[in-house]
Amino acid sequence: MKKRYFLFFISFFSFSVFSQNSVVVKGKIIDKNTQVPLEAATVYLTSVKDSTVIDYTITDKKGFFTMSTKKITNPVFLKISYIGYQIFKQEEKAIAEDKDFGILRLSEITNTLGEVVIKSEAPPIRIKKDTLEFNASSFKVRPDSNVETLLKQLPGVEVSPEGKVTVNGKEVNQVLVNGKPFFDKDGKIALQSLPSDIINKVQISDTKTRKEEVTNQAASTNNASINLTIDEDKNKGLFGKFMAGYGTDNRYESSALINYFKNKRKISVLASSNNINSTGFSMDEVFDTMGGGRNSSYFYSSDGSYGFGNMRFGGGKGITRSNMVGVNYGDEWFKDFDSNTSYFFTNSNAQNTNTTKQINLLPTGDFTTQSNAKTNEDRFGHNVNFTFEYKIDSTASIFIAPKFVKANTKFASNATEFSRDQNNQLLNENVSNTFDENDKTNFTNSINFNKALKRKGRSINILFDNENTNEIANSLNKSTSVFYQNGTPNDVRNQNINNRNLKDLYASEITFMEPISDSLRVSFNVYGRTENYSEVRKAFDFDETSQKYSILNDNLTNTISSNINLIAPKMGFAIEKKKFNLNFASGTNVAKFDNQSLYLGTTTKLSKKYIFPYANFYGNIQLGKSKSLWAMYDYTVNFPRASQLLPIENIANPLNTFIGNSNLELIKNHSINFNFNDYDYATRSGYSIYSGADIFDNQIVSSTVFNDSGKRTTTFENVSGTFEYWFGARWNKTFKKEAHIFKFQIGSNAELTKSKGFTNGDMFVAHALQISPRANFTYEYGELLTINPSYTFTYNDTRYTNYLINSASNVLHTFNIQTTNYWPKNWVFGNDFGYTYNSNIADGFKKDFYLWNTSLAYNFFHKKMSAKVKVYDVLNQNQSVTKTITPTTIRDEENTVLRRYMMFSLTYKIEKFAGKEKPSRDSW
Repeated sequence: MKKRYFLFFISFFSFSVFSQNSVVVKGKIIDKNTQVPLEAATVYLTSVKDSTVIDYTITDKKGFFTMSTKKITNPVFLKISYIGYQIFKQEEKAIAEDKDFGILRLSEITNTLGEVVIKSEAPPIRIKKDTLEFNASSFKVRPDSNVETLLKQLPGVEVSPEGKVTVNGKEVNQVLVNGKPFFDKDGKIALQSLPSDIINKVQISDTKTRKEEVTNQAASTNNASINLTIDEDKNKGLFGKFMAGYGTDNRYESSALINYFKNKRKISVLASSNNINSTGFSMDEVFDTMGGGRNSSYFYSSDGSYGFGNMRFGGGKGITRSNMVGVNYGDEWFKDFDSNTSYFFTNSNAQNTNTTKQINLLPTGDFTTQSNAKTNEDRFGHNVNFTFEYKIDSTASIFIAPKFVKANTKFASNATEFSRDQNNQLLNENVSNTFDENDKTNFTNSINFNKALKRKGRSINILFDNENTNEIANSLNKSTSVFYQNGTPNDVRNQNINNRNLKDLYASEITFMEPISDSLRVSFNVYGRTENYSEVRKAFDFDETSQKYSILNDNLTNTISSNINLIAPKMGFAIEKKKFNLNFASGTNVAKFDNQSLYLGTTTKLSKKYIFPYANFYGNIQLGKSKSLWAMYDYTVNFPRASQLLPIENIANPLNTFIGNSNLELIKNHSINFNFNDYDYATRSGYSIYSGADIFDNQIVSSTVFNDSGKRTTTFENVSGTFEYWFGARWNKTFKKEAHIFKFQIGSNAELTKSKGFTNGDMFVAHALQISPRANFTYEYGELLTINPSYTFTYNDTRYTNYLINSASNVLHTFNIQTTNYWPKNWVFGNDFGYTYNSNIADGFKKDFYLWNTSLAYNFFHKKMSAKVKVYDVLNQNQSVTKTITPTTIRDEENTVLRRYMMFSLTYKIEKFAGKEKPSRDSW
């Protein structure tokens, strides 16, 4: 209680001080000649002495601006910047009281073909037609902060604990450096590894496909793209860091990151090795990769796997030991020929112990399955990416992006499992010892050629994509399944199964665009695709005489192949106005679907021909500089898998036999998406609302029949009337008063699904609702203190028909608070404390736990070196317990997690630009 009063007093006192030391500056901006108000002009105050930005705002649609800022006793400049207009500058000796500047008039820049940017006069923020641009030097961050920290300071930008970046409600799915990828387009490495003080501008725009870029079309998605431009003075230099740490329980981590930039040439090398479930490199000086028990620098999926781009580290669950080496090289080989190459080698080992309790839902007589498993997984991977772009002349360009992946996975499991009915009668039990090895080679390539013709807006675009995969899998299976009811015979196996899967996909598209007017153009498009897939499976039982796997098992040996040939002529139109754009395309798909199997000496062929429609619509409307509305509709049709169609048995799983259904129809789906966002840069507050739906005219679902021993046989059926709806909203606002910054963020997601299927011949229906509101607050006091509490409430409820139970629900509470203290000088003290409560977890699993991580670091040697001691899971309570409710099961699961360890590490940083070492502001 005393703490609450103390916090209340501090907040009240702070606001009281603010009210006594703040002033309001206001005025109106108009065009000098036309007297028209100028919306989204940047108004900012800078110090006369050193040009430091003191505060800024944006004019509204009527040209008015209001800026609440601290009292200023020294000379300042009032500056106004607007695209196509001369910079306005007016000096004031001081601003010690409220001031109304009245009407201020801007003069257009004459005789110019584009925007004139004076480097020394760059405003903090600039709103262009399709790009939002921030001047990085106008936003203060701590020395040696990374780019992610800089993004957190930008208005309208949010960075989630999992590292997901959104701008005005739009998710960022591409981050470029000087317009080029930095290792990978998702940009996670750039955000974590690049120091913020080399960045000149942060440019944000809608994410476009390569085709949309070269044909100057509007973006078809609602994602955002960030381009980081490097300051000219910093674009020639070497920078990076080296880190090594060792701790209790033989925990260790090490990493190295080196970047060399010279104009358009970029060379980067990174490497890491650790056994703490980390990708191994981060410039977060406080929590690095242990914040909240998450690897927050990179994606962290629901199954516990982590990585960046399309590369996964470890097996996903358990404790992972990983090693990685990566190289990125970008350069302009000769005039108008740009290239980028990256290579990654990854190696990991994951060990896990899994305990699961699962209720299998039935129309009558639910039964429970409990299992325990110990697993060990090794992964090796080589990943090579190339991009080549050549501007042949002013009208033609070609873009080529080949990619090679070579991966090997070895997975070993020792597991026991048993099932009991509601009367606790044993139905079956299974003991298995398996070892799987998978070797996969994948090659993909995309070629894009674009040619602008004589008439403005007329063009031809040619696309070609291919994907070729060769996968060889060997599985050694020793298992014993015992069935206790209904006289089902036991199943004992000792066999080796060899699989070879091949996939070859080739697709091409030719698009001709013809302008009808300045804002209207039509397109004629032909798309074609051929896709071939084959699976050859051979199973051999163990021969006791020869002690080899040499007895062919006909029941597990088969060959499956499928071929899809599709051609789709389409026609569309696009309307692009200043305030809105609309795109619509429709056409007809003509397809032939051939499937064939060889099983038990019998060849089965199944061929079908289809004609079905294609329709796509998307549009965006600008409702002023800060508001926009985006909508999309897509009608898609997908093919069933060959294994779902062909009427052959798959008895690889002794507890579940799969049989195809030759009467299956195509999967037909209506997708609808909607997004509205509004961010007011004048008040530094905004909100966004989004919703969407997938509505199925036809969907493929499982139809499962259980016998009295719990053994199941599964086939597939078509159903209609299923759907998935989702809705979300978020709001954020920032208050800034002198050294105090208050950031508020609230939001909520909701999802409603309707699923169908068949169990023991009866159709079940499951309506699932998930609601997840969240709140986040950040308080910053200058460069000394940051406090960041957050809370998330997740509610799941599923209602069933034709099951023994009517509903199942679960509530998850997650609270977290991070505090960071940068005092005394050169010391950094961080704490990350979290509490998780899972309401309806099954008996035998712990419902809640605390996770507290702490670190203390000291910077010395001109801040080039840092010594850190960190303790992960101080209370030794960390756990991984999850509850998953599906249309057919209720599953509680626990996996191995990292527990308490202490680690000491040393970090050394190097930064030299233009041949000079970066100067330091202090000594050691």
